[in-house]
Amino acid sequence: MKRIIILMGVLVGLLAAEVMWAQTVEGVITYETKIGLHRRLPPERADMKAMIPQFRTSKDNLFFNDHESIFKPLIEDDEEELSSGGGVVMRFNMPNNEFYTNRETSRTISKQEFMGKDYLIEDSVKVSPWKFGTETREILGYACQQAYYTDEVKINRNGEEVTEKREVTAWFTNQLRPFLGPDRFNTLPGAVLAVDINNGERVMVAKKIDPRPLKKNELVMPAKGTKTTQAEFRKMVDEKMKEMRANGGFMIRN
Repeated sequence: MKRIIILMGVLVGLLAAEVMWAQTVEGVITYETKIGLHRRLPPERADMKAMIPQFRTSKDNLFFNDHESIFKPLIEDDEEELSSGGGVVMRFNMPNNEFYTNRETSRTISKQEFMGKDYLIEDSVKVSPWKFGTETREILGYACQQAYYTDEVKINRNGEEVTEKREVTAWFTNQLRPFLGPDRFNTLPGAVLAVDINNGERVMVAKKIDPRPLKKNELVMPAKGTKTTQAEFRKMVDEKMKEMRANGGFMIRN
């Protein structure tokens, strides 16, 4: 009789785990992103540190089902007003960028807003060279494991393209469906709930997880915008940044 009771307890536990998985295969995760504005300034504009705040904070939603996801801003206002604390107030236009992933087709579509126009960049899923750490962390009650990698990214500096080292640390949980996460950080065997780029230069952390059926139009593949390639889009942005610097202005890229 005791063995039967234990067996029934195990079966109930397995059933509960299956129900939990079924509940977390669809829903929305809200992330808070904190960007170090001072670290994004080009060296020749270091004097701007006294005029802009050190950090900018924004929120994004990640809507997901069993095979699709879309990461897009939670726009409460089209503009974000930031005060430097020295009496100077600046306004930042919040770009309405979106990143869609379909893991059944291994395709991504990035919608990028630039200078008032939308651009669509279609690509295949790129798997980052993740390594797994031994550290663990709890986020919103979910047990998370550490993963990290180092790569190189190209940026425009003083009108010239240079390569910089980038360090990425992520925390993911297997209590939600795999290959899920903010932006392009969605190629781990679990859901990514936090990302730290270059030790605080850009930090994304989940602030709310809502397992629920999605509403109509919450997860829609981006379709409106000028189709282009990543290389063509980058060239256009770099040329505009070079033009702005030549005229005494500057742009902080996200």
